[in-house]
Amino acid sequence: MASAREMRLRIKSVKNISQVTRALETVSASKVRKAVNAVMATRSYATKAWQVLRHVAEQPGRDSLHPLLVKRSNVKNALVVVVTGDRGLAGAYNSNVIRFTAQKFDQYSVPVKYIAVGRKGRDLLFRRRKDVIADFSNLPAAPSFADVSAIGRLAVEEYNNGNVDEVFLVYTDFVNMGRQIATVKKLLPLELEGEGLVEDFDHKASSGPSAAYEYEPDQREILDEIIPRFTALQVYQAILESQASEHAARMVAMRNATDNAKELVSALQLVYNKVRQQTITNDILDIVGGAEALAAK
Repeated sequence: MASAREMRLRIKSVKNISQVTRALETVSASKVRKAVNAVMATRSYATKAWQVLRHVAEQPGRDSLHPLLVKRSNVKNALVVVVTGDRGLAGAYNSNVIRFTAQKFDQYSVPVKYIAVGRKGRDLLFRRRKDVIADFSNLPAAPSFADVSAIGRLAVEEYNNGNVDEVFLVYTDFVNMGRQIATVKKLLPLELEGEGLVEDFDHKASSGPSAAYEYEPDQREILDEIIPRFTALQVYQAILESQASEHAARMVAMRNATDNAKELVSALQLVYNKVRQQTITNDILDIVGGAEALAAK
């Protein structure tokens, strides 16, 4: 059994760690509120952009409107944009994203390239020997659209140049403080029907009458501008969702660590009391034994 001094050092060490985890929990609670506000602030713009884009792309001759709307019959390569965090201490947040990505694309029918957003995801992808063609790490705590637009531009360039025939986005969708869901979304070619973003926007846009739009100078120029921008906007929205999810996961992880530290301190305190009591008992027995030895003389 450890000595009383060793037990005191262990208790002090655990208490110091609990102070750190409590501070990280407080910081993450502040950051997650800001991140959620940023997510909510972009949704109305993303909704309106989707309505305009869908109205344009649903016109007759969709396949001739823009190259990013055309589904390629012969898919040879795919590109996956994976959004993770730059730091750990967020529970299984980062590893869950990479595990989800592996489940979806390890056995994909064509070779897959990756764009890593976040240092943790980049390191995990390298460890799994994946083909990472670009890395975007150390993004600002509150990124603007300009900070992340290069990611969307790179994905569009890879698609337009014929280097890839499909582009997917993997990120963590923020539901609430206790629930974050790893999600995969097809970025290119742009899909106007199916699950995910379409359904999210449709139920918001279907409450009123259909909007009528007039396009100047013409439909093609509008598409040339709005489709690449909307692709970058989806990446931006995914990064905001992932940041909110990361801060929420870190807050929960640090709260659990703090609670576990408190339980460990209580358990160590009991052991320390037993050790201290045993030491005092041994000292008393030594004194009594000495006294009896002196009395026998």
